[in-house]
Amino acid sequence: MDGGHETNRAYYDEFSKQYEAHRGDNAPRGYHNLLDSLESEYVRRFGEGREVLEVGCGTGLVLERIARFASKAKGIDLSPGMLEKARARGLDVVEGSATDLPFADESFDVTCSFKVLAHVRDIERALSEMARVTRVGGVVLAELYNPWSLRGLLRRLGPAQKVGEGTRESDVYTRFDSPRRARELTPAGCEFFDARGVRIVTPTAPLVSTPVVGDLLWRAEHALCDTPLRNLAGFYVAAYRKTR
Repeated sequence: MDGGHETNRAYYDEFSKQYEAHRGDNAPRGYHNLLDSLESEYVRRFGEGREVLEVGCGTGLVLERIARFASKAKGIDLSPGMLEKARARGLDVVEGSATDLPFADESFDVTCSFKVLAHVRDIERALSEMARVTRVGGVVLAELYNPWSLRGLLRRLGPAQKVGEGTRESDVYTRFDSPRRARELTPAGCEFFDARGVRIVTPTAPLVSTPVVGDLLWRAEHALCDTPLRNLAGFYVAAYRKTR
């Protein structure tokens, strides 16, 4: 989201056509549902009964989960194609950029973003915007692609996957930021205080859908997500508390 806006908008509009082919109800015990579960459960820790914004909400699969426990759940995304599907779910979403959020200061208790900041060149600006719209005492949850993980290694060295007709993952800007870098990226007025690891022991996505092994991976990921092994996760969710 944001590494030319027009390029990213076109990429995600194309991606939206098949985005849910292996997600949500189409794969109830699949890899992406596992990730959505771990991410939304972490939001719930800080956002139950509170007002939550998801930056880069896509088709609303995670936002839909958030809406079940938040007093208010709002989403923003750059892609009209993605937002069309989110609105079909009855979700409260608007079009906009992560680096220029169209909300007043201190509008939300929790501001979160999953699998989006890795595609933002000016990540410092995006995090600053997320902090700006978060109330003092509230929490910013920022998911980063971790280079010190098996997934990070495979993404950087393996072939780019196809996401649409004539479109591949390599067509969009992608960055990798380590757990140490996550601390360095702490927005002004905030403090880093926690983190969660997503996809720590899962070697390949298809294994999550297999009998027995899939159940073991599901349990292992939930058991390990808040342990020191989170530093080896493919997705590292940094938690910042706004202090002023």
